[in-house]
Order: sequence, then C-alpha cells, then structure tokens
Amino acid sequence: MSDVARLRAEVAACRVCAGALPLGPRPVLQIGGGARLLITSQAPGTKAHASGIPWTDASGDRLRDWLGMRAEDFYDPDKLAIVPMGFCYPGAVKGGGDLPPRPECAPLWHARLLQAMPGVKLRLLIGIHAQAAYLPARLPMTEAVRRARDFLPIFPLPHPSWRVVGWMRRNPWFEEETLPLLRAEVARALG
Repeated sequence: MSDVARLRAEVAACRVCAGALPLGPRPVLQIGGGARLLITSQAPGTKAHASGIPWTDASGDRLRDWLGMRAEDFYDPDKLAIVPMGFCYPGAVKGGGDLPPRPECAPLWHARLLQAMPGVKLRLLIGIHAQAAYLPARLPMTEAVRRARDFLPIFPLPHPSWRVVGWMRRNPWFEEETLPLLRAEVARALG
C-alpha cells in the first residue's frame, strides 16, 4: 500500500469530531500522489456526504465549467486533489446554508496531505474559510478574487453555489478576466 493510500485510509477512519456531526462522520476528499491541482474548499454538503464523492451537485458542475475541466479529469486523483477545510458535512444553519467546516480537520490533516502530494502546482482556495486559512493576505472575498493574479500559484475563488449568480452579475470582471486566467493556470498546472 502506498503512502497516499495509507493516509487516505487513515483519514477515512477519522472520528475526531463524530459527536458534533449531525449525519455522522464520512470524510469526503480526493487525494493522489501525482495531483498537480489542489482544491481547498469549505466542507462537503449533503449530496457529497451521501455519495462520498466531492462536488457531486450543481456547484460542482459550475466549478468544472469555471475550470474548463471534464468530469473524468476532475475526478482523477492523479490530476486533481480535493482537500476541504472540513472533511465531513458539518450540519445546516437555521434558515439555510451549511455550518462552517469543523475546526479540527485542517490542523489535524492538511500538512500531512500536502506533504503526500509534492507535485501540486496550483492551489484553488474556494470560499472564505479556505481563503482565511491559506491566503497570504486577509482580504474580503471579492477583493481577493479580483486580485487572484497577485497570489499565484494560489488562486482564490468564490464558492460556486447558486448564490454566486447574483455576485457574478455585480462583478462582470469575474467572467471577463478571472475565468480566462483561471482556465489558463489550470491548463498550465496540468501540463
């Protein structure tokens, strides 16, 4: 068994915050020793929790479109790794939306997972939780995304949920300038 496979099995067995998870633990991530692109996002939603596969919803469709990637490449762990801030569904907020990612995951696992993937060339930080943890400057999300070029090989993005549609209308530069840059950087990272 490879080091990555052992680490994947170790993460799958994690029960550190089991008592705080409304649907129980089910770590959802994707790692591969050859990954060249890394997505760090918030935490899986209920659909990803049910399937065990990250980004298996309309948000995932939008994200793949933004990246210019086909599903078969997106779900190839030797091309793309998905390491969220929290690996399990954290529960819902009254009134809609999900709770923030559990705070235990990232400090417990991220350094080891990143070390197991030395070929990562581009890291996408999706949403405010990933950006707060890994962006070198504390900025409002819109400003961070607008300045994406300044942070390469880190690339901040908004979360691709349905809520982003209004944000994109108010920020036409995202589709005109940021998405072409993102697709070029993804293509460069994947070689």
